[in-house]
Amino acid sequence: MSTRIQPQSIRTVGELFANAAIKDVETPIYPPKQSLLSRVHLYQGDITEIEVDAIVNAAKSTLQGGSGVDGAIHMAAGPALAKACRELYPGRHPCPTGDAKITPGFQLPSKHVIHTVGPRWSVSSDTETMASQLASCYRKSLQLAVDNNCKSIAFPLISTGIYGYPIGEAAHVALKETRIFLEGNNQLDHVVFVIFTGRDGDQKIYEKFIPYYFPLGPEDITESVELLSSVKGPVDE
Repeated sequence: MSTRIQPQSIRTVGELFANAAIKDVETPIYPPKQSLLSRVHLYQGDITEIEVDAIVNAAKSTLQGGSGVDGAIHMAAGPALAKACRELYPGRHPCPTGDAKITPGFQLPSKHVIHTVGPRWSVSSDTETMASQLASCYRKSLQLAVDNNCKSIAFPLISTGIYGYPIGEAAHVALKETRIFLEGNNQLDHVVFVIFTGRDGDQKIYEKFIPYYFPLGPEDITESVELLSSVKGPVDE
């Protein structure tokens, strides 16, 4: 049996702060919200081993598998995944950039695979359009997860492989869209950002940017003090 990683065993943003893996920033983009720190995780490893309700595949427009994460997911899921994808888009009708579709996970530990087609980076293309398409990948994937009663989802860093999207810019989009979505939806208990094994530079970028979108902040410090007081009684002056 293949390795299965439970999302509860992956460090949350709150735990990253507690372990000093990430540090709070003076000017976060979003205000602190303590409840979000336990719902967002960061993991370096194999996305095909994570036992979540849905993993997201950075797919080609044909949804027929390719290299990198896409190829790894198809290999781990088995040939039934490609067949299910063909049934979604019979003939030569590709999945539009920024769209997302869902299939079963088949032989994967995850129940579902959400296939989303990210933009190909090009210096000659409109950067705003590409950013909008990438943002759509995250929004539609998160919404599909909720629509299919998922409680947990794992994302690769979409479009940053052979599609060449700058990793720092892609991480900003991923974190922003996740923060906005979680603010308005309580169904997802776990959102895991997965970094491909060996890409330590990607992990450092996430660790740098996470506090801007999911800051620790005064609210969390206050709540921690209140929780400690309720457990141990009044604090001595």
